[in-house]
Amino acid sequence: MIVARFDVEGVVEKPDVIGAIFGQTEGLFGPDLDLRELQKSGRIGRIEIQLESKQDKTVGVITIPSSLDKTSTAIIAAAVQSVDRIGPCLAKVSLEKVADIREDKRKQILDKAKDILRTWVVEESPSTDEMVKDVSGVIRGADVLEYGPDKLPAGPDAATSPEIILVEGRADILNLLRCGIRNTLAIEGTKIPHTIIEVCKTKETTAFLDGDRGGDLILKELMQVAPVDYVARAPLGKEVEELTPKELMKALREKTPVGGGKVPPTPMMRQERPEAVPPIARPTTIQLPPVMIAKARELRGSLEGILLDHDMNSVARLPVSELASKLGEYQGVDTIVFDGVVTQRLVDMAEEKGVKMLVGDRVADLTRRPGSIKIMTLPEVAGPPTL
Repeated sequence: MIVARFDVEGVVEKPDVIGAIFGQTEGLFGPDLDLRELQKSGRIGRIEIQLESKQDKTVGVITIPSSLDKTSTAIIAAAVQSVDRIGPCLAKVSLEKVADIREDKRKQILDKAKDILRTWVVEESPSTDEMVKDVSGVIRGADVLEYGPDKLPAGPDAATSPEIILVEGRADILNLLRCGIRNTLAIEGTKIPHTIIEVCKTKETTAFLDGDRGGDLILKELMQVAPVDYVARAPLGKEVEELTPKELMKALREKTPVGGGKVPPTPMMRQERPEAVPPIARPTTIQLPPVMIAKARELRGSLEGILLDHDMNSVARLPVSELASKLGEYQGVDTIVFDGVVTQRLVDMAEEKGVKMLVGDRVADLTRRPGSIKIMTLPEVAGPPTL
């Protein structure tokens, strides 16, 4: 943008100023820099004149927009500055500035961008407290719902999950939510509600009760009126609501299957009978095929696994590292024996494929043990390693 000031000794009008500019610059530099030709091609914009006349003198400002390069714009500016007569009067034109309006526009855009970023960071970005509050919201009491006609406290997945964990009260549900366990339902008292009885008929049920006298009483009544599948107990003298995540998951992993309506030993009973044989030393009642025992001994130290069908015939033998990824490729697998760790992922895949038994070198901390799969270790099947 070319901006120039002019002073005229006399009174003139805008057409006089524009005529003087065109007339006195015409033909100076040939057609390439002729103002009329440049205006026709759009390289020079509309010439704006602002003027004021006082006491037989006229002063004003000439503004000429240019899309020429800097060199050509400088020549046009110098040509405008050479005008020395406007109309019949002497005039003096002085160049005030040649401004790059693109730079001004860039500056305006950058300033606006800074405002946008400042507003974005200040108003839109959450604070640490807000983020913590948002994340911790998954375990707030708002996730405890009402279930059934008795409106019992329940976790958010109680209605949709095929498995349910029965606890004593709302505080127990909140503690299990902190560990990500959402399929819970509270009994709310020693009298078993009708809702609990109906749930036990349609879902695989685990009763997870406190390790005290109250938990013993609830368990006895529950076993009399509802078909419970498993029983898990908090350690002696502790309540489910006060267990740490590690203690809570350990108690659920060690849940006891219920058969024939017989009440499993309570924490108090286990405490009073230290002479009882530890679970690990109890002989199994399952008669294992000799072929499985031989395969278990063969696989020790091999880091391989064998897939067996119902008749103990070998379906496939493959590295342990490929077991989980390739299990879906085989049909009719009844038993998997392998020199590796039984993980939750493998258990879930085996359940989906209808596998009946998993035998691994050791068992990881499982969050869920399907009742349809028997899980054992190589030492249990093949005996201790031979030195």
